[in-house]
Amino acid sequence: MRKSFNTSDDVTLKYIDEGEGDPVLLLHGWSQCAEEFKFQTGALKESFRILALDFRGHGHSEKPDHGYRVPRLARDLYEFLAHLGLEKVTLLGHSLGCSVIWSYLDQYGEDGLEKLILVDEPTCLVINPDWSTEMIAAMGAGFKPEDAYAVANQISGPEGEDFTRSMLSGMFTDGCDPTLKDWVIDCNLLFPRQHAATLLLDNVFSDWQDVISRIELPTLVIGGEASVTPASATRHIAEMIKGAKLEIFSASEGGSHFMFLENPDRFNEILKNFIRD
Repeated sequence: MRKSFNTSDDVTLKYIDEGEGDPVLLLHGWSQCAEEFKFQTGALKESFRILALDFRGHGHSEKPDHGYRVPRLARDLYEFLAHLGLEKVTLLGHSLGCSVIWSYLDQYGEDGLEKLILVDEPTCLVINPDWSTEMIAAMGAGFKPEDAYAVANQISGPEGEDFTRSMLSGMFTDGCDPTLKDWVIDCNLLFPRQHAATLLLDNVFSDWQDVISRIELPTLVIGGEASVTPASATRHIAEMIKGAKLEIFSASEGGSHFMFLENPDRFNEILKNFIRD
């Protein structure tokens, strides 16, 4: 069931609310939407209360001309949890959704949260010129600073939709159903390109090491060997969090950036086991 919530700056956000039981909130990635968790919502709602939020500007949420920064999305999340009065929440973040979780923890702490599931987001996406090759691999950084601006300018430019299609097409394994891939890209394009560029730049220059290393909640970290996020970066995050569990999908298992869509059965089983543990 799709519902609405208004933020403190009067932006209407849409969210999915299905099932009963312990709450599990799914947070999508950059330029994505709540509907991309359709295989998780359908499979897990028999066991848990599954919520999936469209961030501002994304999916079916309102598209204002402001607020496209990770800390503002984290504040929206804080207000959303307070609005619903949720306690003992398991938060799952995919890609940018992880950054929103890290910003939330940095500002509001861990109270009211039960567990974290961090899916395929590196610690920092922009390369510091002073970093060694080993450090770049551990951080998962893939952009030089000038390259990040070039990508953002292409996204917001006159050929932004075509550039987005090309960029996202490389985030799946060769075995992915083309129809599924096209649907994901169409979902991404619901987010206006100029706002997508603004949010991308805000996200890629953030370094979350000091937040990640202080996480005390039970945490599951998931990545893919064939993902645009290096598996080395996913392993590094798991190593920074005391007691964290790690799951890496191989390429043959659909281990792309969207492994939760390419191999939902394995992904959902991993989630169930971790949440119930």
